[in-house]
Amino acid sequence: MNYKVIVDAGHGGDDPGAVSGNLKEKDFTLEAANYMYNRFRELGVPVAITRDVDKTLTREERLNTMTNTFGNGPEVIILSNHINAGGGEGAEIVYPLRSTDVLAKSILEEIGSEGQIMRKYYQRRLPENPSKDYYYIMRETPNTTSLLIEYGFIDNANDVKKLQNNLLDYVEAVVRAVARYIGVPYVSPGGITEETYTVQKGDSLYSIAQRFNTTVDKLKELNNLTSNNLSIGQVLIISEAKGPEKPSGDYIVHTVKKGDTLYSIAREYETTVDEILKLNNLGTTALSIGQTLKIPQKTQSSLTYTVQKGDSLWKIANNFGVSVDSIIQANNLSGTNLSIGQQLIIPSTTTTPPSTPPEEDTTQLYVVKSGDSLWSIARQFNTTVAEIRRENNLTTDVLQVGQLLRIPGSGGNNDMIYYVKSGDSLWKIANQFGTTVDEIKNKNGLTTNVLQIGQQLIIPN
Repeated sequence: MNYKVIVDAGHGGDDPGAVSGNLKEKDFTLEAANYMYNRFRELGVPVAITRDVDKTLTREERLNTMTNTFGNGPEVIILSNHINAGGGEGAEIVYPLRSTDVLAKSILEEIGSEGQIMRKYYQRRLPENPSKDYYYIMRETPNTTSLLIEYGFIDNANDVKKLQNNLLDYVEAVVRAVARYIGVPYVSPGGITEETYTVQKGDSLYSIAQRFNTTVDKLKELNNLTSNNLSIGQVLIISEAKGPEKPSGDYIVHTVKKGDTLYSIAREYETTVDEILKLNNLGTTALSIGQTLKIPQKTQSSLTYTVQKGDSLWKIANNFGVSVDSIIQANNLSGTNLSIGQQLIIPSTTTTPPSTPPEEDTTQLYVVKSGDSLWSIARQFNTTVAEIRRENNLTTDVLQVGQLLRIPGSGGNNDMIYYVKSGDSLWKIANQFGTTVDEIKNKNGLTTNVLQIGQQLIIPN
């Protein structure tokens, strides 16, 4: 089936939707819909959007886009983005009476994997005619696969904080679930590819393994299965995730972020728009968020350094007489976190590796928790805000829950950072490193066993 997607930004213009203080539902839904629309385009899925600016849509105009753009068949998936109200907390998915719950369930579970509370996925009937759907986007698009997605409650303090900080993570979860459902290879904004398969009636692990030229044992390992039992609609990982394209000697890779233009990127990397266009074989200067670009690398000598215990980007940059930014650019890093054994390209023209061994590690890894501030963490570990900033190369005091910090002068340890890969589970990781699931959860402040590919975990010694 050749699926198409209609992205709907609920409300808009004269219709603000749910309101709480100065927060309006229409603003959240517009941000969510525009991001979702761009992500489906990047994945090569035919997609249209009901509104991409703050404007009033009549019911007829909204339905027109939904039913006339790609037709009115079951291969058309309508995703209507909304924010709830009424004092509850968490995400909900409404699906039509004509559909199964497979996609709705998958979307809610993916949103839950991003840390949002999962309330329910359900059907809602029209009170005066229970044979019909309550919402007109389902009732008046009778053959499509239409869903209404409520990401959280605008009048709940916890949800408001999540919506302000994590809304696009939840939207990405929807994109991920839909991509798997329609059989399109999912590629994350960071370039991670994950090949998956949705179990159909009559499937077995053996038949799936035969189909994809793999083995039953490999499928069980990738999906952390303890038996051969499968359920219809279950999503299986078929192959290992592939990381983003690595830098070559001739170019580095830049992932387009919000606000980027070819001109700003060219200035950032001291190159020209024409060079970027030529290297990437682009016929236009239009960019989309998450797009990867090859950037011509300046000619310079460089060396490779292996990260040691106690290292930080600030410390390595000082050792080699280069800037932190130059190391980040040379290695296409998206953050300042390092892991022991990681190899870094050190851009240099005259320097040589330091001959002295690294100093004894006197830092400790700490996971930022809700309510933390640099000041409270500094007090807890008897250090200063300035020292924590310096050790972690921080340019702001803003922290994110789950962020890893190195705490200077807090006593050395042998904890290491592990990056979650496809097929991992807490049980599997704990066994690999000779520890327990509870110890990993306590060390990382985890309240669930759900992991994300690329997530960083502190592994206790």
